[in-house]
Amino acid sequence: QIQLVESGGGSVQAGGSLRLSCTASGLTYLYNAMAWFRQAPGKQREGVAAIYNGGDTFYADSVKGRFTISRANGKNTVWLQMNTLKPEDTAMYYCAADLHGSSWYSSDLWGDWGQGTHVTVSS
Repeated sequence: QIQLVESGGGSVQAGGSLRLSCTASGLTYLYNAMAWFRQAPGKQREGVAAIYNGGDTFYADSVKGRFTISRANGKNTVWLQMNTLKPEDTAMYYCAADLHGSSWYSSDLWGDWGQGTHVTVSS
């Protein structure tokens, strides 16, 4: 059974940093891409960042320059380094993998999901 497990969420003050981790288990192949999404209360899930096997990375405009996605070489482990956090970054953050399509920011195109880790940024 495939499982994606996130960790690293927590509560920080605005301007602080957090590093999220996601590791997949239960599969023998390498995902073509992995990503982070987030969902704030009352809002739709939105794409935060994605990384493809070739190393290409993509970011939502709202996090460019503040967040960095990276992946362990040859492994299904991905990190999200979040710096200069803002209260509007408060959300449940989800790890996603197995992209079926080209629009990484569309949650419908991702096949596997983690349970989420919560991030709270206070002002």
